[in-house]
Amino acid sequence: MYKDTDITPIIVEAITDKKGKKISIVDLKDIETASTGKLIICQGNSTSQVSAIADSVRDLVFEKAHVKPYNYDGYRNSQWIVIDYGDIMVHVFLPDFRQFYSLESLWNDAPIEMLEDID
Repeated sequence: MYKDTDITPIIVEAITDKKGKKISIVDLKDIETASTGKLIICQGNSTSQVSAIADSVRDLVFEKAHVKPYNYDGYRNSQWIVIDYGDIMVHVFLPDFRQFYSLESLWNDAPIEMLEDID
């Protein structure tokens, strides 16, 4: 079980396990109007990969931290899946949808950490 309440490292591990790319972590804790403390955003190259990444996040977070999401949505089309952990929201996109919605630019007043892709 994870003693640290921050499940971010587990989420990042789950994303990279399924070859998710362009991971960014948006720190919203100091933004008064934000409904969550952190966004973790990534992308997969196909709807199958987007689903697999989202499944990996849900499975690994439960396995290592015994935490279930409050909710999740988007599996029907698997173009954009969101997983709600309360203080952390995970967004898994197809590249075109990520570019269209551009969540990082909506929160450009928050610190954004871009993780290097692991091949």
